[in-house]
Amino acid sequence: MTTDAILNAVLEGAPGEEIGALPLPESFRAAFVKADEQEMFAGLPSEEKDPRKAVHVDEVPLPELAPDEAYVAVMASSINFNTVWTSIFEPLPTFGFLQRLGKESVWGERHDLPYHVVGSDASGVVLRVGSAVRDWRPGDRVTVHCNYVDDQDPSSHDDSMLAANQRIWGFESNFGGLAEISVVKANQLMPKPAHLTWEEAAVNALTNSTSYRMIVSPNGARMTQGQVVLVWGATGGIGAYACQYVLNGGGIPVGVVSSPARATLLHEMGVEHVIDRRAEGYRFWADEHTQDPKEWRRFGKKIRELVGRDPDIVFEHPGRQTMGASVFVASRGGMVITCAATSGYTIEYDNRYLWMNLKTIKGCHFANYREAWEANRQICEARIHPTMSAVFPLEQTGEAAYQVHHNLHEGKLGVLCLAPEEGLGVTDPETREEHLDAITLFRRNQG
Repeated sequence: MTTDAILNAVLEGAPGEEIGALPLPESFRAAFVKADEQEMFAGLPSEEKDPRKAVHVDEVPLPELAPDEAYVAVMASSINFNTVWTSIFEPLPTFGFLQRLGKESVWGERHDLPYHVVGSDASGVVLRVGSAVRDWRPGDRVTVHCNYVDDQDPSSHDDSMLAANQRIWGFESNFGGLAEISVVKANQLMPKPAHLTWEEAAVNALTNSTSYRMIVSPNGARMTQGQVVLVWGATGGIGAYACQYVLNGGGIPVGVVSSPARATLLHEMGVEHVIDRRAEGYRFWADEHTQDPKEWRRFGKKIRELVGRDPDIVFEHPGRQTMGASVFVASRGGMVITCAATSGYTIEYDNRYLWMNLKTIKGCHFANYREAWEANRQICEARIHPTMSAVFPLEQTGEAAYQVHHNLHEGKLGVLCLAPEEGLGVTDPETREEHLDAITLFRRNQG
């Protein structure tokens, strides 16, 4: 038994009862890394570690379904930075995560395997649900968010991102979204935006939800109208969503990019104030060990020239290369909110500028279910739009991860899993036509 019957049923719009009655295959194609290869890049600098050498696409066995889980036929997925980290085994191999999960319960044991199926985004169709699942049925069209949490742990309540055993699905758990079939908890499921294709719907959940929490949520910066928000990497995977939330909420985004083409893309999105850091020639580090405060001041002056004042919020994710500048340029009483460290996680900044000006650094990691659901609703209502610039077949997952690793892309890269081609899955063509320019902005500008 293969996944062909499942694909045909989805393409033909079969009713849920028919989809739920389909035989499940014993195996399916998936993108994964191998435990016995986790030392393959030992001693190499990060930039020389090649995801194309580590990511394999082949058949893997279908795992058993837990009572609170669903099988999802994955039509499309996407690449996130955690896919890159997994594929280059940095900052550490993810098999340690799987081993710890394997010790938690009988169901956790399924995840501790000599291979790790990766991917933290997905759009697709529910195939089966476990006996404890209430709100989802076979045939439901869904997107998947990546907050993997055990709601029986008291620490997961109030804000599940604070749960003691909170994980990111497809990074700290197995059976991720870069596959023809995925296993997800029911509380990861959200409705698929009807006006988007499978691949457009698949690229949003991780980065859009993260940006929502960072900018909008009370757990993040809680931006108010008129606030200035500095957004690093403003055409990247999370930065482009951040700019949309700032604009939607009446804020003033200042986008930092690295090329004239990216500046043009931001202007077309509606961002008026853009800094091309490469054209300005900023060198925040005088050498490997020493930052240059004169460059921080020059950068702050440029921001004030554009908007007349210092940013109330700095949307941080590059980490080592930019954190010193971010702390310096944030306004008195302002906030630096950070969710990643793509340029290095050993951070340095001048603490005097933090404490003497009452600034705050706040950590932010993905989003809880409510935040992810609200962020997805903004997509469903066409208030926020996907930032997909290119699409790859599942067989080229390694190449797509390589492009993200080396910043060769804009926005998000989609990956077709079961979907045989692009452009499928739209059930609300009227809304799509109304917002088509915004939906396809990144794709058109990628050329």
